[in-house]
Amino acid sequence: MPLGSNRAPSSGLGNNNQGTGGRELVVCLIISIVLFTVGVRTGDSGPLGAVRGAFQTITTPVRLVGSAISLPFQGLGNIFSNLTADQATLSELEAENDQLRSRNAELEEAEQTATRLQGLLDLQNTYDLQSTAAHIISGSSDSWSSTVTIDKGTTSGLSVGMAVTSSSGVIGQIVECGATSSTVLLVTDESSSISAMVQSSRAQGMLNGSAAGEVRLDMIRTDQTVEVGDIVVTSGLGGVFPKGLPLGKVTSVEKNPGSMYYTIVVEPYAHTENAEEVLVITSLTDSQVATSEDVAAADAQETSSSTTSISDTSSADSSSTSNSDSSGSGSSSSKTTSGTSSTSTSTTSSTATTGN
Repeated sequence: MPLGSNRAPSSGLGNNNQGTGGRELVVCLIISIVLFTVGVRTGDSGPLGAVRGAFQTITTPVRLVGSAISLPFQGLGNIFSNLTADQATLSELEAENDQLRSRNAELEEAEQTATRLQGLLDLQNTYDLQSTAAHIISGSSDSWSSTVTIDKGTTSGLSVGMAVTSSSGVIGQIVECGATSSTVLLVTDESSSISAMVQSSRAQGMLNGSAAGEVRLDMIRTDQTVEVGDIVVTSGLGGVFPKGLPLGKVTSVEKNPGSMYYTIVVEPYAHTENAEEVLVITSLTDSQVATSEDVAAADAQETSSSTTSISDTSSADSSSTSNSDSSGSGSSSSKTTSGTSSTSTSTTSSTATTGN
């Protein structure tokens, strides 16, 4: 019995403690709900917002100090994690890095290709070109000529004589054409010659290459206007190149004494080392061929040059004839004097002999 009487009070005390803990939990929940409701309704302007702001202000220095103290330990933890990473993880990261680098290179190449193709498309639309796109697959195989090979030929409708241009400017003209490839003679080759004109003054001439790779604009008279920086374009004469395609920019203009023509050096716009895709112009429209006015202007320019040349030649011949006549008169006088002296001497000698 004494043992039983001792257990009963102990059990009752435990029940009282459990009841008290439950009441405290309920009271805390009620207070939390009330505070939450009041905080939502009053917002930051209410008393709870003021208390919360004051608490954040007080604890901010402590939180900053804690972050500053924990930051080095976080860095050390990352370093330790990297050092303790297994070889499989490192190999996986290296492989992923290689894939990303390769993908980045592919995207950059695709972007550059898209830019070049867009340039060709813009050129085609601007000049309304009837053309076929091709790729440059190789350069000249010898040092005696300046050519490139493209990956289109007769099966694609190409033929010898067709003009070839890049998005920057004219490259050259097809000189050999196979079934699946063609050879293009560049404007820098010494055998290349293209009808051209100065865009600003419309002075017409011939754009010729040279063995040294220098490109010159010939047959421009010194009475026409040409300046450094002028743009040179195709004139459309001959019906090979469309009128107005860019060829290059004038970099040097020299006027030699006594010469009827300028010495003009042109820097081509197109450089094959920077070109991969080109347009082959397969046919010309009526608007792309030189007009009758252009042909008449070119003929007038040639006629003027011929007249000037004939005039200079006639002046030179007249001067030569005058000098020859003057020289001939002097020679006749000399001969007459010489003949008179000879006759006088002969007469004197005869008289002397007779006297003897």
